[in-house]
Amino acid sequence: MNNESSSNEKIRDNNCNHIVIQRRYDTLGALNDLLIAIWFLIGSFFFLNESLTYSGTWLFIVGSAQLMIKPIIKLIGLFHIGRVHPDLKRRHTNNAK
Repeated sequence: MNNESSSNEKIRDNNCNHIVIQRRYDTLGALNDLLIAIWFLIGSFFFLNESLTYSGTWLFIVGSAQLMIKPIIKLIGLFHIGRVHPDLKRRHTNNAK
């Protein structure tokens, strides 16, 4: 009974840690999305004034480059969770069969 209780507690702790890690990466992804929107919005307004077109172009380039960061954040988060909680990955693989 004591081993079962300890095992359940470990699973619960792993699930809580998984949620904390996932939320941190989700937050990072949301902040990245917000910055992308800001760069494109400001760049669009800069295009309305001919003297700011050059700066607006650079904001579009920064925003476009930052679009590549989103899947990188997602992949790093997935690898982090898989590395920290390999038992969660095994359970998911076993459930898929």
